[in-house]
Amino acid sequence: MLVFVVLGAVLYGVSAEVFGRIWRNMLDRTGGPMTFRFLLQPVMASIAALLDGIRDARAGRGYYLRTILTDPAARAGRLHEGLIASARIILLGLCMDVIYQVIEFRTFYPAEAVIIALLLAFVPYVLLRGPFARIARRWPGSGPAKEKGEP
Repeated sequence: MLVFVVLGAVLYGVSAEVFGRIWRNMLDRTGGPMTFRFLLQPVMASIAALLDGIRDARAGRGYYLRTILTDPAARAGRLHEGLIASARIILLGLCMDVIYQVIEFRTFYPAEAVIIALLLAFVPYVLLRGPFARIARRWPGSGPAKEKGEP
């Protein structure tokens, strides 16, 4: 992904005009061909978050987003773990956005593909993994007892 961002900066530069184009193109993506990916990718990310949230609950691990935000020692490891878990979805998102851009724009903006893939795949994963772990902990007969300080 970093290669795509660097490639985009090299090919198109970094300016207010480029950011304006990125914003316009992102809003235009909700219509036209391949709009099903706006459902497909978040649903796939949600399924991955559900499975990992259940594993977190069974292992008695802290909530994902809370750990990332509040525990600097565990932050990098948990982010890496999340990227690995959602890597296939992100890769699928990159491929789908390349196809979309070729069809719609007749060119390729690599940084936009990365932004869209992360928004549709990684953000839902990060936001939902913790709540799924919380639900799994409260589910009868699953996982260890509640965390310390949790109601």
